[in-house]
Amino acid sequence: MPRSVSGVEMRKRQAAHIEAPPQAPGQPRPPACCLCWSGCCKCLWNEDRLERSERQTCTKMDSIEAGDEQQPTLDEVLSWARSFEMMLRSLEGREVFREFLRSEYSEDNLLFWLACEEIKKETDPSVVEEKSRIIYEDYVSILSPKEVSLDSRVREGINQTLTEPSNLMYEEAQFQIYTLMHRDSYPRFLNSSVYRDLLANRRRTCLDT
Repeated sequence: MPRSVSGVEMRKRQAAHIEAPPQAPGQPRPPACCLCWSGCCKCLWNEDRLERSERQTCTKMDSIEAGDEQQPTLDEVLSWARSFEMMLRSLEGREVFREFLRSEYSEDNLLFWLACEEIKKETDPSVVEEKSRIIYEDYVSILSPKEVSLDSRVREGINQTLTEPSNLMYEEAQFQIYTLMHRDSYPRFLNSSVYRDLLANRRRTCLDT
């Protein structure tokens, strides 16, 4: 008769695994049995890794990475070289790009862009007013502690909207910073050791799986 597993032991075993890999759109998630973490059934986290070409997703088995950080797949890292927008929409992509910008002392450009993304999602006028003030004091004001490369015309336009702030008041400034990062920082990022080392590491990982 199989040995029973206590509730405490079961929870400990569950805690040893992170959640299952993301599903493809429209694909149903298979049901998990009570002992799936022990390898008794073919759940998502027990599937074998697949060896694929560089243009396919190098899937990862669920295991806790060093430092509990989510590692990008080879396909994701390659996609960043194909599209600046795709890189910015990726959490891992933004973190790696931010690391590079930090080495060039231009990290504030990305932080400003992210702050503008956040305020555009707000609909509460009081929250919009507060966030617009924080963004202005942090990035736009001549007394701001952070350096963002905005021209005088855009800064003046922002100054004129301060009395009636909106969630789109920084849209032009955000686009200017986006364009600057795309044309100036992004090409250097793709040729940097930060990106190239990560790409080489992902390739080695896929070959080892």
